[in-house]
Amino acid sequence: MVDVGAKRVSRRQAVVQSVVRLSPEAFAALERQGLRKGDAYTVAKLAGIQAAKRTAELIPLCHGLPLEHLEITFTPEAATHTVRLTAQTRATAKTGVELEAFVAAAVASLALYDMVKAVDPAATITDLQLVSKTGGTQAFQRSE
Repeated sequence: MVDVGAKRVSRRQAVVQSVVRLSPEAFAALERQGLRKGDAYTVAKLAGIQAAKRTAELIPLCHGLPLEHLEITFTPEAATHTVRLTAQTRATAKTGVELEAFVAAAVASLALYDMVKAVDPAATITDLQLVSKTGGTQAFQRSE
């Protein structure tokens, strides 16, 4: 692990997004809550939260951080039959929280796929990327 002992504690935040691409049928079933497994958004959100809290167990050499805030949101886009997932993490720590946001978005996307795969086994997860991070010495903001 990297020695962060000399780093200053600061408020750190990260935002990560991913996109789940669905068939028109799967998108419609998701939107009308007609999936056999139940409420896909709630299941995906809980999966993402649980995973983010275990990031240090999943990623070797990653520091365990006490998350102060984790929010996962879903933005359905009917024109493209996609769902954009956004995971936002926040902690007051000596190192960044972007890995927790990545893990939350990735696992929430996987859980959403699991919920729709009976209707659309060809659904895809794409564009997992850091949108922004603040705190510490290296801020980042993706420009599109």
